[in-house]
Amino acid sequence: MAQRALAALERHRDSIAHRDFIGVADFSLPSRLPRFHVINVSDGATTSYLVAHGRGSDPSRTGWLERFSNEPRSQATSAGAYRTGSIYVGEHGRSMRLEGLDATNDNAASRAIVVHAAWYVNDEMIRHFGMLGRSEGCLAVASSSLNEVIEKLGPGRLIYADKI
Repeated sequence: MAQRALAALERHRDSIAHRDFIGVADFSLPSRLPRFHVINVSDGATTSYLVAHGRGSDPSRTGWLERFSNEPRSQATSAGAYRTGSIYVGEHGRSMRLEGLDATNDNAASRAIVVHAAWYVNDEMIRHFGMLGRSEGCLAVASSSLNEVIEKLGPGRLIYADKI
């Protein structure tokens, strides 16, 4: 899992100011499992979180990401390397902007793809529906996880998303 993210970190080394932590969203797993991993690069220590994918990536609402898309209005999650950007308060409360660094996600900023908390990302949703709700392409995490994720992956770090 970390090898592909570390390769992306190396590939985009000139664009990533801080290399202490990286985020890895492994969308080969179902949404009911913690699949967003924050990795301490120096010692490999990993903390894992629930993360939703976009409704356009899972049109049948199975809890599995079926396809990625970088297209505007696709409501899908995009694969690739992202640089974390500024933190702001918006429609979903405290959020962190993302900038896509690959051709597969270079519309992320114009699509307003961000990290934010969502009411549909929690264990209660999994108990009731067997899966999380879906975002509009954003990396949506549990409200209880957001501050820790932003603290570790604040501006100038790498998040890598793919089916790993």
